[in-house]
Amino acid sequence: MSDATVVNCPTCGKAVIWDQTSPFRPFCSKRCQLIDLGEWAAEEKRIPSAGDLSDSDDWSEEKP
Repeated sequence: MSDATVVNCPTCGKAVIWDQTSPFRPFCSKRCQLIDLGEWAAEEKRIPSAGDLSDSDDWSEEKP
């Protein structure tokens, strides 16, 4: 018996075997992978930052 690593799908929580042959890793299916991508695209998910706004956050083409 192999020592397969099992993780939970980040979208639905289903147990998934983590190996190199899994095309949707760490997701259980293409559906869950696309749901997650859609959440990032809709900005429902984000990576928190510790800093304030950067120079590019308040960039504008208008002259002050």
